[in-house]
Amino acid sequence: MERSIFNITCFIFPNRIWRKYISLLLIAALISKSPIFAQGNRAKELKKVPNLLCFWDFQNNSNGHFTSKGKYAYKLKEMNGPILQSKEGIFGQSSLQIKKGQWLIIKRKDCPGLNIHGDRNVTIVAWINRKEDGIWQYIAGMWNERDGKRQYALFTCGHKQTDYTTMERVDAKTQVHGYVSEVGGATPGHPYCFSYATGKKKVNMGEWIMIAFTYDHKSLSVYFNGTLDENGNYNPFVWDHPIFDGGKDGSDFTVAQRALPKWPGYPTEVVPATGEGFGGLLGGLAVYDRALGSNEINRIYESTMQKIPIK
Repeated sequence: MERSIFNITCFIFPNRIWRKYISLLLIAALISKSPIFAQGNRAKELKKVPNLLCFWDFQNNSNGHFTSKGKYAYKLKEMNGPILQSKEGIFGQSSLQIKKGQWLIIKRKDCPGLNIHGDRNVTIVAWINRKEDGIWQYIAGMWNERDGKRQYALFTCGHKQTDYTTMERVDAKTQVHGYVSEVGGATPGHPYCFSYATGKKKVNMGEWIMIAFTYDHKSLSVYFNGTLDENGNYNPFVWDHPIFDGGKDGSDFTVAQRALPKWPGYPTEVVPATGEGFGGLLGGLAVYDRALGSNEINRIYESTMQKIPIK
């Protein structure tokens, strides 16, 4: 490429100094348009947003671990792996290719910075490409259903959504959900945790999207491709309770699956065949200890996905 550019500039600019200068400018312009250069810049823009705790780009697998950037360098460990890496990526040339039953974990004692509870705020952002069907496809968070140690979590594809004015649930399908719990177990007066926002748009198969949820102790809000995914009384979900404090024996931080009620051997035994859990590509994951504003989430979307060719 460099030789072709030099030959062209030799013809147009006979002066040697000008030829070299113009050639360098043209090469720099071409490099700046390349996919690899664009992917590297995406991560830089993401990290400019304040209060980033952890960001995983899933590019470098070190003995089954992925280390986060941001305030903390926490290691996600593959479970039921190895997890393959796809050649499609958001922040580089690859992403995780997760099959149902595969997941990742950081033990609670090893990630105190992600133990968000009480009156603290939270945001989770994820870049996903759903490849499998199934309900309650868990993305990430501290969410232990088996032991009643729920704190916060991002899901897709739940089959129900809650109206915050009545706390009654109706059918849903492949939308995005953002959860918090104030008690760790089922919402008082209900059989399950009912405190979650549900967006309106569908998470299609085989399509890269950026999803997010925020909690500012006024409401839970779900975002789809950088925009608040408004859905009547389901999103935003008005809520003003503290996030449950799981204490010393609270939830681990997990990705693609959480501790299920019918999983006595968690985390060492293989995930039970419940049909739940995420199946697809995971291109990136970020956690903030602040409820990002709509303009910030839109900026993250524009800098990481918009106008950039994604397979």
